[in-house]
This record gives sequence, structure tokens and C-alpha cells, in this order.
Amino acid sequence: MELLARAEAEGAAVIEDDYDSEFRYTGRPVESLHGLDRAGRVLYLGSFSKTMLPTLRMGFLVVPPSLRRAVRAAKHLSDWHTALPSQAALARFIDEGALARHVRRARREYHVRRDRVLAALATDLAPWLEPVPAAAGLHVSAFARTGGVHDLLDVAALALDKEVAVWTLAGHYQTEAVRPGLILGFGAIPTDRLDEALARLRACLAEVLGRSPR
Repeated sequence: MELLARAEAEGAAVIEDDYDSEFRYTGRPVESLHGLDRAGRVLYLGSFSKTMLPTLRMGFLVVPPSLRRAVRAAKHLSDWHTALPSQAALARFIDEGALARHVRRARREYHVRRDRVLAALATDLAPWLEPVPAAAGLHVSAFARTGGVHDLLDVAALALDKEVAVWTLAGHYQTEAVRPGLILGFGAIPTDRLDEALARLRACLAEVLGRSPR
């Protein structure tokens, strides 16, 4: 509310990227700034890359009336238009309620995968990794209990050799003070292969960082 009041006082706009709100697994939903905005200061944007599929390459932008002409002009200058057939098909998909049903099914499936990753972090992976609390998204981040940034890069490289893709936290810091860790994505892997992938990751952690003291 303070941010919205400041935007109103300064005559400014707020760009709200509602990232991962469809895939929230714990706690009550977080209300969007756009939903609280009464002065027409918030531009609300999102995409269908996670709710549908990345290759759709389509997003949306809810624009206050005062900015619509400028945004239309910017869109026209950048790429003229988005493909009309895919827009029409997606609009019908939404209007018929199919998108809402799809998101509910996807959320249930991703919740199962997330719980399996968290269970592994609490047991088999616990000697090396500590989960970072998060309520939404298609990944779980974890800080390293042992080893440095380069060790985690070695873990990620070895895991990739074993056909398991994980990412290090190092590339997501804006400062040199980096706390080593890994990002474990579960959006693209079939649920029935997740346990196998976690077992391979455990072997990589043990090989690079040393065997579990347990």
C-alpha cells in the first residue's frame, strides 16, 4: 500500500510481474498489487510459459487506461503483432474454462513433485543440502552445508554427465558474496523418474563433496 501511495504521489507507474502465482503450494494466496490499485498505477504482466508451455511464446499485459495508447505504440514498434490464430485459440481455451482446469491439474502434479524433492532434501540429500523456504514455483533451491561455489559447479557438471540437470545459485547473485547452493527444477521431469534423478544427484554430491557421515 505504501508503494501504491508513493506511485500516486510521484505520478509514477508500477510494473508487477506476477511470477509463479498459479503454482503456490502453501499459505494463503498473496493478493496482487493490481488488485489493490485504485488509481490506475499498476501494469500487471505475466506469461503462459509455465501454465501452458514455453514454446507458445505468449504473455499478457493489463494496462491502466491512461497508458494504453503508449503501450500499443510500443508494441507496434517492437514487433507489430502477436500471431492471431494462437491468440484466438488461447482466448477460447480461457473462455471455456479449460485453462483454469488445466492449471488445477498441473498444480496437483507439481505439488507431488515438490514434496518428493523436499522429502529427499530432508533425508538422502540432507548431509549436503539445506532447502531454502519457498511457497511457490517449479523449483526448490538449497544451500550447501559443505563445499564452495566451485564444488557446486563440479556437482552440476557431473550431474549433467549423468543426465540430471541442476543449476547453481552462483549465477543468480548480484554481489561477490555468494552462498553456494543448487536449484532443483521439477517442472520438466516426469514424476515417475524423479526419484531416480534424485538418487543420481545424491551420488554426485557424495563423489564431489565426500560421503555422508551417516
